[in-house]
Amino acid sequence: MIKKCLFPVAGYGTRFLPATKSMPKEMLPIVNKPLIQYGAEEANDAGITDMAFVTGRGKRAIPDHFDFSYELETEISGTGKEKQLEEIRNLVNNCTFTYTRQKQMKGLGHAVLTGETLIGDQPFGVILADDLCLAEGKSVMAQMVELYDQHRCSIVAIQEVPMEETSKYGVISGDALSDDLFRVHDMVEKPDPKDAPSNLAVIGRYILTPDIFDILRNTQPGKGGEIQLTDAIMEQARNGGVMAYKFKGRRFDCGSIDGFVEATNFVYENVYKR
Repeated sequence: MIKKCLFPVAGYGTRFLPATKSMPKEMLPIVNKPLIQYGAEEANDAGITDMAFVTGRGKRAIPDHFDFSYELETEISGTGKEKQLEEIRNLVNNCTFTYTRQKQMKGLGHAVLTGETLIGDQPFGVILADDLCLAEGKSVMAQMVELYDQHRCSIVAIQEVPMEETSKYGVISGDALSDDLFRVHDMVEKPDPKDAPSNLAVIGRYILTPDIFDILRNTQPGKGGEIQLTDAIMEQARNGGVMAYKFKGRRFDCGSIDGFVEATNFVYENVYKR
């Protein structure tokens, strides 16, 4: 059912300056693979073949990455280095990549709305590439696609965080349907710990039904003066249309330097060296 995934990649990545002055933060490598490729591979593992990107100025490296480099291919043809391109070749051969630009930075909700022209009237995944999610077996997005096939409603991925860190996330509360699944009835964007409804934080994985676009069109700027995706999803939740899933796997906040270094060390020790 889910064949398209949206990647909002228009942000400036200011926490990684000066590296991101001329390079998209999504192209920062975890060992030898850029963050955005991890995200696309996760989506493809879930059976998704249409990758849609909401980009901005200075992001040309992303479409260049998901393309053939004939000069490079010719240079390494017949050498052992060809093997290092197998994964990206498979993505390029198996998937379609489309792009549109977010002309102004008005928040994640605005970025998702900008992607409507690429998604159309169908349910779709959303992956924030700077949240690196690694799982043994099925990817996090594959887990969520299975849930969507059962419940046919919007789904957000969540994890427990320390209460003092709730101001960094959208936070949900809801009715527990099982140990790892909740029906959302409240969602707050970056609440102070004293105001947080729980310590269940939304991370950068979503499956959204297409009515989210009409809701976003009518969503007023919220926290930080931006159009918040959290506010629009909360509108869906008022009608019982949102599930929150405590996913199986490990998530690294690669939007922060500490998380990026932690992810690099983990992948080097547990994936690259194997």
